[in-house]
Amino acid sequence: MTQLSAAQNKPSDGSKALYGGLYGGKGSTRRITVRDIALAKERGEKWPMLTAYDAMTASVFDEAGIPVILVGDSAGNCHLGYDTTVPVTLDEMTMLSAAVVRGTTRSLIVGDLPFGSYQEGPVQALRSATRLVKEAGVGAVKLEGGERSHEQIRLLVESGIPVMAHIGLTPQSVNAMGYRVQGRGEEAAQQLLRDAKAVQDAGAFAVVLELVPAELAAEVTRVLHIPTVGIGAGPETDAQVLVWTDMLGLTSGRVPKFVKKYANLREVMGNAAKAFAEDVVGGGFPLEEHSVH
Repeated sequence: MTQLSAAQNKPSDGSKALYGGLYGGKGSTRRITVRDIALAKERGEKWPMLTAYDAMTASVFDEAGIPVILVGDSAGNCHLGYDTTVPVTLDEMTMLSAAVVRGTTRSLIVGDLPFGSYQEGPVQALRSATRLVKEAGVGAVKLEGGERSHEQIRLLVESGIPVMAHIGLTPQSVNAMGYRVQGRGEEAAQQLLRDAKAVQDAGAFAVVLELVPAELAAEVTRVLHIPTVGIGAGPETDAQVLVWTDMLGLTSGRVPKFVKKYANLREVMGNAAKAFAEDVVGGGFPLEEHSVH
């Protein structure tokens, strides 16, 4: 199939992007598949991805037309109270992924393989990924690592499980690499390119590039035929992903530089909670219209 440039596929108005592309899909009644993701790359079409960890939040994003929802192990930081993603278990990821699947009808749901569930080797990776597919119903799994995860990715793909790879900053390796930009300098950049080619060669249908220089992410996007998903990787990747609590302003304290807040839910929720409390204390709730007899 001939690859078309982004300019050739740029919609003449917003309606084409909303109704005819991967994003939006108002006329579609089926789930997005990895085949749809591949075709978007061929069309030069950019697309969004958000995380979700429960059915209600996932249903909002699904109805908004978000084509891919990641049930990330970032749930450890966002919802489970852990300091890092490392403590998250496969049981927890299976439960959260199943909830997201139940809350959606169209989005492709990608479930994260947590730390310790695939590092032993391909057989362990297949056992863990099979749980997410069979018990949770996800359409694909994600795992971290480039060359070091090559064999795990290959076996999963050969077994019929689509894999989204994750290179650059890999949060499960925080104890080894910390939270810092990856791929700076010639040697590090070449390693990241080798990692990107390794996961593509192993059969991954897409690769997340986290916290890498924009110029390097653009080069990786140019040389790969599978889509790149950026998070802190500049504007030239094929897709962009954000953690939903960061994107909607629910996360407390500092957030990464690459986050754009589209709302301030923490303030909205806090004000609503205070208003409710004041009504209860002052006798403003419940009133007669809130009572039954």
